[in-house]
Amino acid sequence: MEIFWYIIIAIVLTVFFILDGYDFGTGIIHLFMAKEEKDKAVIAKAAGLFWDSNEVWLVAGGGLLFMAFPTFYASVFSGFYLPLILVLWLMIFRAIGLELRGQFDYPMWKSIWDKSFGVSSLLLALFFGIALGNVVRGVNLGGVENDISAYEAHYFFLPLWNAHFSPERTHPGVIDWFTVIIGVIAVVTLAIHGANWIRLKTNSSINEKLKTVIFRLSLVLVALTIFSLIVWHVIHPQPFGNFADKPLLIVFPLIYLAGIAGLFFTKSDRMKFGSSSLVIVGGITSSLASIFPMILPSTNDVNESLTIYNTSTTEYGMSVAVNWIIVGVLLGAVYMFIQKRLTAGKIDDMDYGH
Repeated sequence: MEIFWYIIIAIVLTVFFILDGYDFGTGIIHLFMAKEEKDKAVIAKAAGLFWDSNEVWLVAGGGLLFMAFPTFYASVFSGFYLPLILVLWLMIFRAIGLELRGQFDYPMWKSIWDKSFGVSSLLLALFFGIALGNVVRGVNLGGVENDISAYEAHYFFLPLWNAHFSPERTHPGVIDWFTVIIGVIAVVTLAIHGANWIRLKTNSSINEKLKTVIFRLSLVLVALTIFSLIVWHVIHPQPFGNFADKPLLIVFPLIYLAGIAGLFFTKSDRMKFGSSSLVIVGGITSSLASIFPMILPSTNDVNESLTIYNTSTTEYGMSVAVNWIIVGVLLGAVYMFIQKRLTAGKIDDMDYGH
């Protein structure tokens, strides 16, 4: 049952990053490329019509984590308290930026909330990437110092950064040079994803420029991916051991590579969007597969890493929850089907409903 729920939660969170990921990317493009009001309005609408439904998947993922892996949930929500509060505030400011920009037709008013939308989207993409970097890198579980745990083995606390900005110290911070690299990869990936979404859903005047932006960012993404794989050896001496031991896991890096190839060689906007979705799927699943069955590695030798087996709830609890996940999936499917049908095609002339 642990593997079943691990897969379900991974799927739910991956769907969130595909769906809300294009909202983050749309905000990044809006921040740096939208110059005329007509473009700002339609690009904001490309995110505004969808952001609240897309975030349902994040809420669902958090609820499933609490149900299936309560020890892991308790550990990360205390250890990552500071960055989670930052993420919460960024999500609030992104939402109110979208909802308030159209309330008054004054340039200064719109400019304030446009910046709120754009900067929040950029920082959210960065922080979610940094979060993935922390999961791959691991944390000092138990707060071990000189082989003595400061607190319970499954708890930890991280400052935002340490004095050396290094992942190799006894007490790493949330932000270090390795997690920043993963964060930048997330920003580039979601910017590509958002640009593909804008081209797919709008007739913005910058759509032609976005072709060049997507191509150039794809080159940057390839370079950053290669660089991250090289420096990963600094964090883990054998980062690809899981793929050697379990060859079937290679399918996940292949999904990532297929997405990268699609960004360069597919022609239609729909295929381009599908390709950037594959990059997100492949990137997240490859990262998780590299540490499986761990879900949060320990950087010390005193306390064992958190896995899907030592953080799970009872077998009975997981079995009962299977009945409810069927109901939840059906409700979610109906909800998403109706929402996507109502917003099918180009959204330029759709009413945002301010």
